[in-house]
Amino acid sequence: MTTRTVVITGASDGIGAAAARQLAAAGGHRLILVGRSPEKTREVADETGAEWFTADFAVFDDVRTLATSIAEAVGDDGIHVLANNAGGIFGDRTPTVDGHEKTIQVNHLSPFLLTNLLLPQLRRGSASIVNTSSVAHRLFGRIDVDDLDNRKHFSPNKAYGDAKLANVLFTKSLHARFHDQGLSAVAFHPGVVRSNFAAGSSSVMRVIYRTPLKHLLTISTDKGGETLRWFIDGVPGETWASGEYYDERVHTRRVNPMIEDAALAEALWRRSAELVGIPAS
Repeated sequence: MTTRTVVITGASDGIGAAAARQLAAAGGHRLILVGRSPEKTREVADETGAEWFTADFAVFDDVRTLATSIAEAVGDDGIHVLANNAGGIFGDRTPTVDGHEKTIQVNHLSPFLLTNLLLPQLRRGSASIVNTSSVAHRLFGRIDVDDLDNRKHFSPNKAYGDAKLANVLFTKSLHARFHDQGLSAVAFHPGVVRSNFAAGSSSVMRVIYRTPLKHLLTISTDKGGETLRWFIDGVPGETWASGEYYDERVHTRRVNPMIEDAALAEALWRRSAELVGIPAS
């Protein structure tokens, strides 16, 4: 069996940690886990035999350091799967040290930056890029590329919906730009997962996660992790289609119509590149 190098962000908790445990139990993977908490990330890494790094996605310098560390760790072996799974919904509009609204930076801009910085390693591994999105992209997303920080119309739900819509548009752009170079990309909604998600949010979503409703309306982290693992283990073109969005494991057409706007996807790519300080081409 050929060992595949799999990088999972947001791996200290929730579906990232669950998928890491499942992949470790199955064998055949070199796991590189990324989390914000050193203690929690180390705990999952010790349990799974994984390598691990920490980074706060609200800090671009952390992401740049992370990309350098991962590139050095994998060397000439490359990366076979990058699972961009870090994210969350937050409270009031909070600027990061980089000057951006926290929701769009953590959920989109930092994964965008990390993926682009790791492109040489991803190309070497003919990688799959798995982006954890959400059904919120359809419910709340309405992106304005000239106001990604939502200075004009902020709410926690809109900020999160925009960020999750950005994940899908990013997936479309990755496919358009790099599929003919051997890369594949997919976005998916893992289900409403029973986790610490929304714990620090002022969004109405917190009602689902902090009350007995969570037992009726959510799924376990293990089940959500199984879906993430399904995409990680999947074969592009056979298990799932590159450039597409899935609701759990179902290729659905119940999507925000903005994801079909190729001009918007290109504009988002260029604006994102400008904001993180990398070339757009």
